[in-house]
Amino acid sequence: MGSAILLVTEDMNELQPQTLYVVATPIGNLDDMTFRAVRVLQGADAIAAEDTRHTGRLLQHFKITTPQISYHDRNRRARLGELLERLLGGDAIALVSDAGMPGISDPGYELVKACIERGIEVVPIPGASAVITALAAAGLPTDRFGFEGFLAVKGKDRRDRLNSLQNETRTLIFYEAPHRLQQTLQDFLELWGEDRQIVLARELTKLHEEFWRGTLRDAIAHYNSRVPKGEFTLVVAGTPKAEAFTLSEVQLKAELEKLLKGGMTRSQASRQLAQTTTHSRRQIYQLALELAD
Repeated sequence: MGSAILLVTEDMNELQPQTLYVVATPIGNLDDMTFRAVRVLQGADAIAAEDTRHTGRLLQHFKITTPQISYHDRNRRARLGELLERLLGGDAIALVSDAGMPGISDPGYELVKACIERGIEVVPIPGASAVITALAAAGLPTDRFGFEGFLAVKGKDRRDRLNSLQNETRTLIFYEAPHRLQQTLQDFLELWGEDRQIVLARELTKLHEEFWRGTLRDAIAHYNSRVPKGEFTLVVAGTPKAEAFTLSEVQLKAELEKLLKGGMTRSQASRQLAQTTTHSRRQIYQLALELAD
């Protein structure tokens, strides 16, 4: 094996001005905090935090005194302009969420996008992520996977999202709260059948971390006998490719029209149908071109 090479992308002592640092924080175990994350949080002019009280405990543990600015789902539109103004004025700002990598199921995406549009440098500081942590230890295929985050609680949005995943062949990852777990497992069973494999990862990296592995049928039975506790990351096996279905040309066009009316482009609709049928993306795209705008 060759010798390791240390690659440094920024000055080891000072942060770059007019830069947004997207900083991963532990998802449970504080020992997962990286040296680089601590240095960036110490050196930033301000920390944009999803919950300043929660992040305050993290900062106190690592003796970080950098001032915080709240930036969460309820105030993100009002706060966005202030953060951009400070960044354009030369500040280095660190963005953190309550746990894990910012922008994953929280409003960080909007700030990152706005910075890129205005030419503000965005630097990721990688670290813990519940998605990758659960997937790595699940024992289900990792070569192709899709992250779905939290499903809509109920209604048409939830039904439409679940229906769109019916023939998904990739491993799928979801977040779920304990009080909604049973309903979600039941919805999965109705969608994929009782024998589909699932891994329920609970309290990742914390004292009571647990991985439960089995079928959807057994998962429902397991949590019928005990109250779900803690935040869950659900890893579900994809539909076997042999079960992906073949549609006639008429059926394909009908499915394409539904997706296009729903706001997808021809390319997006073709990609989605190629993942859930035996038809190639190119073949489906050619059919999409035949549809009237």
